[in-house]
Amino acid sequence: MTERNRIPFLFVAMAVLLIIVGFLQSWSLSLAILNLCLISAIMALGVNIQWGYAGLVNFGVMGFSAVGGLMAVLISYPPVLEAWQAGGNGIMLSILLTLIAIAACVIAYRMLPAGRNRQIGLAIILAISFFVIRSVYDPAVNAIESTNAASTGFLGGFGMPIIISWAIGGLAAAGIAWVMGKITLGLRSDYLAIATLGISEIVVAVLKNEDWLNRGVKNVVGLPRPVPFEVNLQQAEWFINLSSWLGVDIVEFSSIYVKLCYSLLFVAVLLVILYLSEKALRSPWGRMMRAIRDNEVSSNAMGKNITSRHLQVFILGSAVIGIAGAMLTTLDGQFTPTSYQPLRFTFLIWVMVIVGGSGNNFGAILGGFVIWFFWVEAEPLGIWFMDVITSGMAADNPLKLHLIDSAAHMRLIVMGVVLLVVLRFSPRGLIPEKTSHGH
Repeated sequence: MTERNRIPFLFVAMAVLLIIVGFLQSWSLSLAILNLCLISAIMALGVNIQWGYAGLVNFGVMGFSAVGGLMAVLISYPPVLEAWQAGGNGIMLSILLTLIAIAACVIAYRMLPAGRNRQIGLAIILAISFFVIRSVYDPAVNAIESTNAASTGFLGGFGMPIIISWAIGGLAAAGIAWVMGKITLGLRSDYLAIATLGISEIVVAVLKNEDWLNRGVKNVVGLPRPVPFEVNLQQAEWFINLSSWLGVDIVEFSSIYVKLCYSLLFVAVLLVILYLSEKALRSPWGRMMRAIRDNEVSSNAMGKNITSRHLQVFILGSAVIGIAGAMLTTLDGQFTPTSYQPLRFTFLIWVMVIVGGSGNNFGAILGGFVIWFFWVEAEPLGIWFMDVITSGMAADNPLKLHLIDSAAHMRLIVMGVVLLVVLRFSPRGLIPEKTSHGH
């Protein structure tokens, strides 16, 4: 099968699997899987920009996703006026003092001669700043978190349309990536992977503990949506008439309608990012990035600033991940910091890129669809498989009961099998990167 035929064939096969789920299980579930596949594909595109274009190992996907999710809260949730009155001024003042402290450190670093005097000067500035900032910050935080803590206890957001948070989430993730890149991009690839994973854990730990910002582990629920609520549709006359004309249950139809609306939005974002990614990959910039990836020594000898280019691509890929993180929080309708785990938000995304084909944007998208589909369907498939192999056993057989109860753990086994099979028969992924010397 040629590469030109392979891409449409694999995507059609993926569509067939989703259609089969619709017929055998439910169309609402099929669309729910589709929406999460679309978001996963965008995250995989972000990792592919970093790894496939430039060879950067970013194990901090979880942190950038969480930053995007946080932006969905800060942009869309209405401000909590009581909390602002209780401690908002203190938080603003502490942020201002932090910026002044950073500026003072920068000025001292530039003005003091290198050596012991610089170190002592910076230490004094940091020590004084710490105690001054905490004297303002701590009372403000306590006042905010004690304001109606059962339902709010945080400052809230700006009360703007949540769809704006998708772009803001990308910008915020890009800003975090700039800071992270300045710290880590001089490291060797294995140290870079460990550093990005560690920093992403710090980001998530902050979100779990700073209740004044996003309620911490108490979660923010009831976020606004860019699509109608099902209950509103079920009360709308035009929707009631439409469901009657189609002869479908109005509750099920409202769920399908909402998920279709999300699908259209997510597809639009995915197509825009895919178009820009393809333009970048085929441009002189993209060819330069791949040349740096393949041989840093030669690229450096030709005058390319390797660290600067790596920082560029690190920021771009992280921005895409941040967009996907904001989209995921929008779809969930809530922000749950405890849900950000490396398995789901880092390593699973990497499996998507590897299975799909690193360096190929269409491969990253396909990997997002394939891996998330089997991640969701592994449990029902595992239950069916266990039912089949234990069909000859008695209903109360201890082994049968144990195997059926263990079917949920088939998910990790299925992921391992999919990865091994793909790497065995297609080592460069389902849709490999195009090369100038053939396929």
